[in-house]
Amino acid sequence: MNTDLFGNPHISTPKTEGIKYAGSKLKILPYIFDMISEIKVDNVLDGFSGSTRVSQALAQAGFQTTSSDISVWSETLANAYLLNTKKPAEYKQLIDHLNSIEGYEGWFSAHYGGTLENTEKRPFQLKNTKKLDAIREEIDRLNLDSVTKSVALTSLILALDAVDSTLGHYAAYLADWSPRSHNDIHLKVPMLFQNKRENTVLRGDIFDTVKGRTYDLAYFDPPYGSNNEKMPPSRVRYNSYYHIWTSVILNDQPKLFGKVNRREDSRDGVAASIFEEFRKDDNGQFIALQAIRKLINDTNSRYILLSYSSGGRATKEELFDIINSAGKMIRALEIDYKKNVMGQMRWTNEWITSDGKYLEYLFLMEKN
Repeated sequence: MNTDLFGNPHISTPKTEGIKYAGSKLKILPYIFDMISEIKVDNVLDGFSGSTRVSQALAQAGFQTTSSDISVWSETLANAYLLNTKKPAEYKQLIDHLNSIEGYEGWFSAHYGGTLENTEKRPFQLKNTKKLDAIREEIDRLNLDSVTKSVALTSLILALDAVDSTLGHYAAYLADWSPRSHNDIHLKVPMLFQNKRENTVLRGDIFDTVKGRTYDLAYFDPPYGSNNEKMPPSRVRYNSYYHIWTSVILNDQPKLFGKVNRREDSRDGVAASIFEEFRKDDNGQFIALQAIRKLINDTNSRYILLSYSSGGRATKEELFDIINSAGKMIRALEIDYKKNVMGQMRWTNEWITSDGKYLEYLFLMEKN
């Protein structure tokens, strides 16, 4: 741990990488590490790891890190970054081999590949989905160990993310091809690091993750969902946004529906997160807000760091009430930064300031 000019403890923020992601915490990582510098912790949980940027940073900084998420693609990314013990260069031969494979038109090309002449909206150009079909089959054929397979799949996802024609999610595609979609897909060795600690990767419901486990610090960044009560839940669910990554990881060729060829299991009411729920319960309480209360109460951790957005269902006052009922607030931080495209698409609510800015909040609490 370093110190600042005034001798205060300071943990430098490691570099991370990831896909374009609606919930990315890349911009607030320095603030997260600034708050962690104030407390003494070692065993930490990233409870909604998503693209795993926070998990990557925590592990690189030397914390014994548990990365948890309900999605299989997040689990794959976490396996690659948090469980790898090899030098990154040791994967170069594998990645070079995958790049050398000749593409063909398979399942991914049939549903997600388009041409310049085809007016149907697709997320990738056909030349790149042909490589996807061939590389994905080869990864299974090679019978790799779990970490090596995760590295290969992570490399494939990062390469696809660099040549897509979307706004950063896969619930809608651009009418015209994006400039990056014309590039040829090229896999690279991910920005791996040799882990020295025994990190853990868990996939499943967050309440199952915290049950029976103890952490010094738990970081929670729950999905926020929509404030538009007429909007179908699946339109703002991460399961809907990133359905393609699920299909790439599982390679299960699922039944599809809709104009963007979403997986059947991303339909409304299927695999929804309670934290994305916009409805109220029988007592008139927002279900998502009660889920946050339950999570904080159920988590066996001395410290909890909660990240929340002004685009979420809860208000600051409601979150203060939840935190103060379970412990004491150590520090609350309000972050104002220019939002990406996904942030600008949020619906209005009581958190938005008069000038239309969107704010990110970090709440650090110590439990009773």
